[in-house]
This record gives sequence, structure tokens and C-alpha cells, in this order.
Amino acid sequence: MMLLTIFLVSFFVSNSYDIGVTVTQIDKTIWTIYQDKKSNYWFGSKENGIYYYNGQRLKHITTENGLVSNEIRGIQEDANGNIFFDTEKGVSKFDGHTFKTLQMANPDSPLNNWVLKPDDLWFRIGSTKNGAYRFDGKYLHYLKFPTSPQEFIFYKNNPNSSLKPYGLYTIYKDRKGFMWFGTASLGVCRYDGKNLNWHYEEQLQTTPNGGDFGTRAIFEDKIGRFWINNTRFRYVIETYGNKPITFKKENGVGYLNKTNKMAFPFFLSVTEDNKGNLWLATYEEGVYKYNGKELIHYPIKDGETDVLLFTIYKDNKGVLWLGTHNAGVFTFNGSSFEKFVK
Repeated sequence: MMLLTIFLVSFFVSNSYDIGVTVTQIDKTIWTIYQDKKSNYWFGSKENGIYYYNGQRLKHITTENGLVSNEIRGIQEDANGNIFFDTEKGVSKFDGHTFKTLQMANPDSPLNNWVLKPDDLWFRIGSTKNGAYRFDGKYLHYLKFPTSPQEFIFYKNNPNSSLKPYGLYTIYKDRKGFMWFGTASLGVCRYDGKNLNWHYEEQLQTTPNGGDFGTRAIFEDKIGRFWINNTRFRYVIETYGNKPITFKKENGVGYLNKTNKMAFPFFLSVTEDNKGNLWLATYEEGVYKYNGKELIHYPIKDGETDVLLFTIYKDNKGVLWLGTHNAGVFTFNGSSFEKFVK
């Protein structure tokens, strides 16, 4: 009841959009979560469109309402309050009334014309292309990644692989406004407005069981250290004059597993709470909280079922939310994560 009261207070001033079909529950598979400036919540499903909640009504929005695709991969907002939905087939812009599909710039424009402007938005549009999409407020510009030094090694080791090594898994903007791009098999590409730099380490990509995890999460903590994919190390970015940047390692944090060996969780998503603690969402192992000293484990259950996670998100009030693969949405009540039920 207390959690419901917090929700109602939070949504009291929110706006209600007259779009979509009223429903009673959210899809089980939620890839991304976003709260807009007006306190409305948007839940992006892996393949079933959007769920919009204003504190009173839950609505379901799909391609029938104008979305370019029901496969939602990211949600963000511009300075004017327009909401953008990154999908497998394009980007949809919602202006509060209707959806519009963003248009591409001249397809003959150069693919290496990288520009960094503070108000531009960046999109993936799927995870198989070699490059990212920059939106300048009018058009989408496709920008191809420079060749990775790791490309030759990848194809040598995987001559018959169908995997797209440059495939884009995540986009992150750091506190300086620099852009980071996490790829399927080639590590991280970082863009500072002048230079594009690659960084690859096998331990960032390869799980203890030998699988290729891909670069799925990048985060800058409150003291400017970068966490990439797992907690074994954190990184300091160093630049000296005209020399290439370096990724200096610092020890991260792990935990003792069942065999009494140190383990370092791989995470798909990470956020920082209002007290500066890091919260790391893993796919199969629940959530880990890092308080600056140790990892604290939060198993996520739906009854007797282990919940598989996609994302963790901090809203405008500092409340933590989880988007899951098999159990809908969870919120943190101060001591544990509980399932969100309208």
C-alpha cells in the first residue's frame, strides 16, 4: 500500500496522452524503461510495443498507433519533451499526439562525417549494423565505425561465423558528453568529438564459461571511473597531449562463489542511486549493489521462478526499476525488489 501511495503522489501532476488501448497488465518481456519530464512512465517491450503509465491508467501502444516497430530497444527524450523510441526497424518520435518515423539524410552522404553536438540524439536501430545513427533534430545520419584493430583477429578465429562483430549493443554518453559504443565482439569505440578510439580486452568480453558476452553495459561512476561489462576492473581514461588515450585499469570488486573462488558478475545494465551506490543488473543472477566496499546480492524471484533481467533504471524520484525477460516489471521498496502491479 505504501508503494502504491508513492506512485500516486508521483503521478499526480503527470499528463495523460490519449493514445493506445487501456490494459490491465504489462508484457512479461520488458527491454527498456523511461520516465519522462512530466513523470509519465514508458515501458518498451522486446517485441510487443510500448506500455505507457500515468499513475492511473496503463495503455498499450503498437504499430497500429503509428510505431515503426513493436521491437523497442531504447527510449529517450529531447529538450522539447518529444519522446523517441529506438526500434529494430527505425526510430519513432512522439510529440504528445502522434508518432512520426524519423527520416534518413541523403543516403549518399559520407559515412565518416562524425560530429558531436550536445543536443543530438544517438540511436542503434537494431544490433547488426556497423555504425550508429545520429539525429540532428531533422534527419538521421548513419555513421560507420572506423576499422577495429581486433577485426582481423576476430575473423581469423571465427572464419565461418555469422555474427556481426561490429553489431551495436549499447550507446552511452558520459559526463563530458563523449559517446561510447559497445559492440558485439570488438569491444568499445569511444568518440570525443575529435577522435574515435577502440578498446578491447578479452576479459571484458569472454565469460568464465567461454561465451562471448559482447559489450552490453558502460557506466561512469560518481568519481569518474568507468565500469564496462563486469566488475573485475574499473577504468580511468588518461590523455596526454597528442598521444592516444589509454584505459588505465584499477581493481574492481568481486565475491566468493560456491566453490570459494572469486567471481566477477557480468551485467547487462547499471545505474547509480541517489547515495552513489552502483546497482548492477545481471541476466541470471539478479542484482548486485556496490556500496564502495562490497557487492551485496539481491536475488529476484517471481514466486518460485528465477527472474531473468534486461535492464535497471532510476526514475526522477530515485526509485529503482527492473525490466525483465520473463516477469514484467519490478521496483525497489527500500529492502527488496517487488513485482509492479497496477
